[in-house]
Amino acid sequence: MALAGNPHPITRSELIPAQRYYDETFYRAEVEHLWPHVWQMACRLETIPNVGDWVEYSNVGKSVLVVRTNDGIKAYHNHCRHRGVPIAGGSGDAHGNCAQSGFICPFHGWRWNMDGENTFVYGKELFSQDLLDHAELALKPVRCETWGGCAFINHDMNAPSLRESLGPVLDRLDAHGMSNVRSEWWFATELPANWKIAMEAFMEGYHVMMTHPQLQRSVPGLYNARYGNDTGGIGLPIDPDESVEDNIRAQIENLKLLGSGMAGMVHAKEIEIAEQLGPDNPDVQLPATVAEAVPVWFGLVQDAISRKLKEKGENVPDLNAVCVSDPVNAVEYLFPHYFLLPFFTSYASYRIRPTGPESCVFEIWSLTHFPEGEEPEPPIEPTVLPFDSQDFPMIPRQDYSNIPIQQKGLHSEGFEFMRLAKDVEGLISNYQRLIDGYIAGESGVKLAAANRKLGGNFDGPIMDLDL
Repeated sequence: MALAGNPHPITRSELIPAQRYYDETFYRAEVEHLWPHVWQMACRLETIPNVGDWVEYSNVGKSVLVVRTNDGIKAYHNHCRHRGVPIAGGSGDAHGNCAQSGFICPFHGWRWNMDGENTFVYGKELFSQDLLDHAELALKPVRCETWGGCAFINHDMNAPSLRESLGPVLDRLDAHGMSNVRSEWWFATELPANWKIAMEAFMEGYHVMMTHPQLQRSVPGLYNARYGNDTGGIGLPIDPDESVEDNIRAQIENLKLLGSGMAGMVHAKEIEIAEQLGPDNPDVQLPATVAEAVPVWFGLVQDAISRKLKEKGENVPDLNAVCVSDPVNAVEYLFPHYFLLPFFTSYASYRIRPTGPESCVFEIWSLTHFPEGEEPEPPIEPTVLPFDSQDFPMIPRQDYSNIPIQQKGLHSEGFEFMRLAKDVEGLISNYQRLIDGYIAGESGVKLAAANRKLGGNFDGPIMDLDL
C-alpha cells in the first residue's frame, strides 16, 4: 500500500501511532481522502415519515439534505446554485417539510422543489441566460441508499454500493429484524476526543472487567473464559461450584444490568419475559451442569421472547432460528462511523462524527419493535447532554469517563503507539489500516473487499486486508 500523503502510516499491524489521534495533518488527510468516499449514516427514516420531510446531515464541513419524495429518499448538496448559501438549515442538524414551499434560499429567494428542480429565480432577466440552464440550476445530487431503517449517503458517485461495501453483515442484521425497529430515544454529546478513540472504545470486550465491573462480576465466566481468569484481584474469578440455579440468577442479573445500563441493547419487555423463566419456575427443566444448562436456558428465553412479542403484534424474528442461520456479534460495525449492539430483538446504535482532530459528536439511539399502528412519535432531535451528565445510561457513562482522559494521555511524552492484543483487539488495527487504504487512494473494489472483512470482527483478530 502506498504511503505517500499519510504522515503517520501503520507499519506494524499491532502498533497504532499515537499521532493519528491528534495530528492536524492526519485529520486533514481523513477529511480529504476518507470521508468523501465512504457510506455515512445520515438519518433514521422515521424522522422523515411524510413526503417532503427533510433533515440536514452535516459532517466535516459538508451539509447534505436528505428528503423523502414521491419517488423515495433522495439527497442533495445543501447550497444555493446562485451564491452558495445553504437553502435549508445551515446549523448542521435542521429539519422541516418542503412539500408546499419547496426549498427557498434565505439570501435571494431562489427556489427548488423536493426533486431538486429549480422552480424560481428572482429577476432572471438580470442574468445571462446561459447561466440559468435548467439542468445546471438543479440541486447537485448526493448518492443515497437505505438500509436498516436508515438513509446512508456517499459523496463519491463511483464508490461501490452500500451492500458491496459492507457485505453480508447487512443480511445477517436484516434477518434479525433491523429494518423493523424504531427509535425510542436519542441522546447526543460532544466528546473532547478524536472520533477514532470514541469508536475504538467499543471494538472489544477486553475493557469490561475494569470499565464495566458490574458486568464482569455478574457473569465472570463469560468474560474470564475469553480474556483470562487471572483478573489481578480486580474482577471475580469463576466459581467452579456455582449451581445451575445460581448461574441462571446471575444471567438474569446480567440482562438487567445491560438493560438499565444500555436500554435498547436489552429491552425491559425482554427482561420481563426472561425473569418468568427463572430458576423458581417449576416448569423450567434444565440439564444438571452449568455448561449444558445455560445455552438451553437462553434457547428457552429466546423462544419465549419471539413468541410473546409476536403475539403482541411485533414483527420480530424467530431468535433461535436466526441465531443459527445468521449469527451476529455483540457489536457490529458499519464502517466508518456507525455501529449496532444487538442482543435479543432490540438494539442500541451509535454514530460518531468528527468535529476536529480532538473532538467529536457522539450519538446513541435506543431501537426496538412496536406493533403496527402503535409506534410512538420518534425523537426528531437528540437530547443533547454534557458528556459527564448523570442522565446518560450507566454503560456509556462509564465509557465516557475513560475516553476524554485517554485523549489527554496520548499526548504524554514517550507514548508513541497503541499496543494491541492481536487476537481480541484486531478490529482496531483492521479499521485503522482500512483508513490508510483510503488515504493511499486504493481502488474502490479493494477497499470494499477489505471493508467486508470487518463484519463480525468485534473481539476478533488482526486480519490480512490485502491492501
